[in-house]
Amino acid sequence: MRFSVLGSGSRGNATLVCAGSTHLLIDAGFSGRELVKRLGGVGFAPDQITGIVITHEHGDHTRGAGVFARAHGTPLYMTAGTRDACHRLLRGKETVEIYRAGYRLPIGDLEIEPFITVHDAADPVAMAVADPSTGLRLGIATDLGRPTAQVRHALRGCDALVIESNHDETLLWNTRYPASVKARIASSHGHLSNQAAADFAMDLLSPRLAVVILAHLSEESNTPELARSVMAGALGRKGFAGEVLVAGPDGPTRLLDLADLRQRAGPSQLSLF
Repeated sequence: MRFSVLGSGSRGNATLVCAGSTHLLIDAGFSGRELVKRLGGVGFAPDQITGIVITHEHGDHTRGAGVFARAHGTPLYMTAGTRDACHRLLRGKETVEIYRAGYRLPIGDLEIEPFITVHDAADPVAMAVADPSTGLRLGIATDLGRPTAQVRHALRGCDALVIESNHDETLLWNTRYPASVKARIASSHGHLSNQAAADFAMDLLSPRLAVVILAHLSEESNTPELARSVMAGALGRKGFAGEVLVAGPDGPTRLLDLADLRQRAGPSQLSLF
């Protein structure tokens, strides 16, 4: 399994996940043109994309979904609630496949395991993406609200995690955001702080975990250095031997080979548990 976070933040979110001949986009929150550019940056053409799986209807996750699907004949996968909530992006010419949280969705060489979150959207989900041929699992949860027991259960045993580390609590309350916006971000239906993300990752820490990628950082109330410091410090104190990376809004992460990351982190990691 290989993957790259093509970009993450309030300006857009999209992740490329590949196994065998299957290449999926999880969310498509950039313009169609920008998605093509970012795919090219990690060596992929738009006609190689097998499908686009949408987690929820917010524009920073769906902006380019309709236009990309129409331009390249790419199927869209979304829940019925999300389809209804983002109907303005669709023109009726797209192939839309409906999936349900709690039911596995096989797409080519990959299997999507979607689960409900409490984010403030019509029908929000996060997901684990599994490669049945290798057993590798990637968890993607960029708009959590709060990590419920169901979310913790669904993401246990992942080899890689892409999780939101949205804001520093002190910086958030000192931004120029209206009080209502600050309260929404910090609420149980909003976004995880750096410390909340670190606490959540420590709950999920296992000998399998090889890389944590921090996503959906606020440009107003966070910095990559601060988010990484909090996460790396917390995991390091627990003996984590893998990588902690930060996904930003301006371009993709490198294309990560999860089997290679597991092999490199595995021996030392296993000795610490």
